[in-house]
Amino acid sequence: MTRAPIRILASFGTVGGWTMLSRILGFVRDILMGALVGTGPVAEAFIVAFRLPNMFRRFFAEGAFNLAFIPLFSKKLSGEGEDAARGFAEEALSVLLTILIALTVVAQAVMPWLVWVLAGGFEAGSTREELAILFSRICFPYVVFISLAALFSGIANGYGRFAAAAAAPVLLNVVWIAGMGLGAWLGWDMGLTLAWSVFLGGVGQLVLMVIAVRRLGVKLGLRPPRLSPDVRRLIALAVPAVLIGGVTQINLIVGTRIASATEGAVGWLYFADRIYQLPLGVIGVAIGVVLLPMLSHKVQEGDQAGAANAMNRAAEFALILTLPAAAALIAIPELISRVLFERLAFTAEDSRQTALALWIYALGLPSFVLHKVLQPAFIAREDMRTPLRYAIIAMVINVAVALGLYPVIGWVGAPVGTSVAGWVMIVLLCNGARRLAPEMRMDNRLSDRWWRMLLASSAMAAIVLGLEIGLAEAGLVSTARLLLIVPLGMLSYAGFAIVLGAFRPSDMRAALRRA
Repeated sequence: MTRAPIRILASFGTVGGWTMLSRILGFVRDILMGALVGTGPVAEAFIVAFRLPNMFRRFFAEGAFNLAFIPLFSKKLSGEGEDAARGFAEEALSVLLTILIALTVVAQAVMPWLVWVLAGGFEAGSTREELAILFSRICFPYVVFISLAALFSGIANGYGRFAAAAAAPVLLNVVWIAGMGLGAWLGWDMGLTLAWSVFLGGVGQLVLMVIAVRRLGVKLGLRPPRLSPDVRRLIALAVPAVLIGGVTQINLIVGTRIASATEGAVGWLYFADRIYQLPLGVIGVAIGVVLLPMLSHKVQEGDQAGAANAMNRAAEFALILTLPAAAALIAIPELISRVLFERLAFTAEDSRQTALALWIYALGLPSFVLHKVLQPAFIAREDMRTPLRYAIIAMVINVAVALGLYPVIGWVGAPVGTSVAGWVMIVLLCNGARRLAPEMRMDNRLSDRWWRMLLASSAMAAIVLGLEIGLAEAGLVSTARLLLIVPLGMLSYAGFAIVLGAFRPSDMRAALRRA
C-alpha cells in the first residue's frame, strides 16, 4: 500500500479524537481506582509498579527507539520503496525484541533494587515495599508488549495511517476498567487485579497493532538479530534518544522519591498527573504522532518551507487548545479534583493536595505540549545530540529546584521543578531550532495570534472562577457546578478568541482541505 498524504489538522483530529476517548476512559479508570483503593499502601505500591514498565517503555516505545525508527523508516519508504522499508522494519523488530527479552529477565532478578530506586521512601519490609515488588514483577512484561506495539504503530504512521495506533490505548483502559469491575464483583484482591490488567492490556494492544499493519499489506517476519548498516544507524540515533529518555526518567524518579517520603504524596502527584495529562495527551500526543513522520517526509523531499509551515500550524493548534485548558486548571483545580476523584477512599484532604499539585503542573502545561512541536524539528533531521544537551540542562534545573525547595515546601517542590524545567526546555528548543534551520521560526500569523490566545484564555479563566464562586455561594453541588462551568467556559473562550482575532473558523476549514 502506498503512503497516504497527511492532512495535518485532519490527522490531529483523528489522533486527538481517539486519545480523547482513551483519556475519558482513563478518568473512569482512575475514578474507580481512587474509590476502590484510595491513596493508601496498595495504591502507592501499584502506582510505583506501573511506573516501572512505563519508564522503560519511554526508552523503547515512543521514546528512544521509535524516535530513531520513524525518520529512518520514512526515509526508506520515500526513497527506496516498500520492500526496503519492510526489510528495515524486520531488522529493527528482531533487535528490539532481543533487547526487550533480556531487559525483562534482568529486571525480574533485580526488582527489589528497581523499586528502591523509584520509591526509596518506602520503608524496608513494609507493606508498601513488598506489594510494590510483587506488582512490579507482574506489570513489567507490559514493556515488551507496548514497545513492540509502538514499533508497529511507527510503521502505520509512516504510511500516513494514524487511527489504529491512536485507538490502541483505549484497549488498555477497557481491560483495566473491566478488571476492576470483575474484581469488585467477585471479591478479587484489587492490587493483583490492577497488576494483571496492565499485563493483559499490553497483550491486547500488541495484537491490535499487528492486525492493523497486516491490513496495510505489511507482514513482518522475525530474522536473527544482526548489526546491519541500517541497524547501526538506528542504534547511533537511538543512543542519544535513550539518554534523552533517561533524563526524563531521572526527573520522574526524583519527583517520586521526594513524594514517597510523605504518606499519600505519591498518590496526589499521580492523580494530578492524570488530570493534566488529558489536554497534554489529546493535543501533545496528536502533534507528536503526526508531526514527526510529516516533517521526516518533507525534509527527505527538500521541502523546508513546507516543514516550517507544518511546525507553525502545529504550534498554533497546540496553543489555541492548551492555553485555555491550562487557564481552567489554574482557575478551578480543587473543584475538578473533587468531582473526579473524591469518593469512598479518596478524601477531601486528598482533593486539596491533588489540586495543589495540579495548579502547579498547569503552569507548565503549555511548555509540555510545545515540546512535541519543537523536538521533531531536530529528530526529523536525525539530530539527537542537540535536544539531548537541552534535556540535560533542563534535568539539572528540575532536580535542583525540587531538592532545593524540599526543605521549604516538601513534596510540592517536585511539580514546581517539573514546570520550571519545562519552560527552560522551550527556550532552549526555540533558539536551537532557529540555528538548525533559519526558516524554523515563528511566522507572522503565529506571532500575531499567540498573545491573543493568551488574552482570550485569561478572560475565560476569570469567568470560570467567577462562576465557581457564585455557584458555590448559591449552594449548587460540586458536580452540577462543574457541568455548568465547562460548557460555559468553552463558549466564552470561543467568543473571546474570535472577537480578539486569535482564531478564524475559515482557517480551520482551509487547513482541513489542504494535504
